[in-house]
Amino acid sequence: MIYDIEYETMPREALEAIQFRRLKATIERGYASVPFYRQKFEAAGITPGDIQSLDDLPRLPFTTKQDLRDNYPFGMFAVPMENVVRIHASSGTTGQPTVVGYTARDVDTWAGLMARSLMAGGATRGDIIHNAYGYGLFTGGLGAHYGAEKLGASVIPVSGGNTKRQVVIMKDFGPTILTATPSYALHLAEVADEMGVSFPDLKFKYGIFGAEPWSERMRDEIEEKLGLVAVDIYGLSEVIGPGVAMECYEAKKGLHIFEDHFIPEIIDPQTGEVLPYGETGELVFTSITKEAFPVIRYRTRDITALSPEPCICGRTMVRMNKVSGRSDDMLIIRGVNVFPSQIESVLMEMKHIEPHYQLVVDREGQLDILTVMVEVSEAMFSDEVKTLQGMEQEITKNIKDYLGVSAKVKLVEPKAIARSQGKAVRVIDNRQI
Repeated sequence: MIYDIEYETMPREALEAIQFRRLKATIERGYASVPFYRQKFEAAGITPGDIQSLDDLPRLPFTTKQDLRDNYPFGMFAVPMENVVRIHASSGTTGQPTVVGYTARDVDTWAGLMARSLMAGGATRGDIIHNAYGYGLFTGGLGAHYGAEKLGASVIPVSGGNTKRQVVIMKDFGPTILTATPSYALHLAEVADEMGVSFPDLKFKYGIFGAEPWSERMRDEIEEKLGLVAVDIYGLSEVIGPGVAMECYEAKKGLHIFEDHFIPEIIDPQTGEVLPYGETGELVFTSITKEAFPVIRYRTRDITALSPEPCICGRTMVRMNKVSGRSDDMLIIRGVNVFPSQIESVLMEMKHIEPHYQLVVDREGQLDILTVMVEVSEAMFSDEVKTLQGMEQEITKNIKDYLGVSAKVKLVEPKAIARSQGKAVRVIDNRQI
């Protein structure tokens, strides 16, 4: 049996007592071992002894991604390097990479969290898990891999890429659980179709998809094209990797946060004020069991809301809504806030539209111009459907009606938008070039 499962149905009062004990230990360790935290606490006039309850958590200063970059590579580690057994890092495509470390106990904790996540998503020890998350410095592949092994399932460590070979493996090995980014899952189905392989005829029961925001309409598209139940998983390297929160297959309505390891908050991204349950804002996490790389009030930039409502699966932990976008990925087009997932929701309402799109932002003079490039299905080229021009006009109107922003819509041929073997590239902002 996977350890820590009992926490998932624990009464709130008992869980909060555990959270506070672990929070105190984390704060004291961070203050004593990480100069950054000690300096931030002192600047805020706070000592670990001032935190007397969970209600005092908002008194602590935030930690940001820039703080991690400023302390590159190992300045945020709370243990000596001889105790660090694993190092992961972000790609650094938008700046200095963020580097995270794990002790042996951290790796075991992470594996346990991922095993719990896989179980919540429908996996059992009798399943074969086709793991198409990328391995290497990215935490997705190894996180899912260790979780599958902890669960006792069979894991195929196929990683991303070599898509045609993956389809052959799926057909020959008969995996029952797919783990991948949602965009790559759709690409797998697309390539399988080209190879004459019906994805719904494969043995997959559940798909566990994450690492990029995806809409409910995208879920519908995935479930229809892949013939499986699609559930969402959430995590980020700075907090531990995947396994911070997970949807249950019973409800598919919000992700259960593993609160015995992470304390969530929702804040106003502008003021930093903590918001109540139900209000949408920026997600903040404090880790309370990590040894090598504890994070205290880390601003994720992910936009969501929290709900304490009971779930039909029996778990009592707080749930977070599917992430609608990132505050640092949000586009401001002529004063209107736009997230890629909002555009996606509009697009997925349309017939003959494929779930592959990009948002291109240019500036003409002082005016921002948003162009939505989206693929159409093969059926659009038959004489029985409306013209491409008519479809473009309809999408333009729907975006304006739903989001209040004007956009140019450009329909492109199937497969015209480059496929990603990891996270999909949704935004090309030429204003920053």
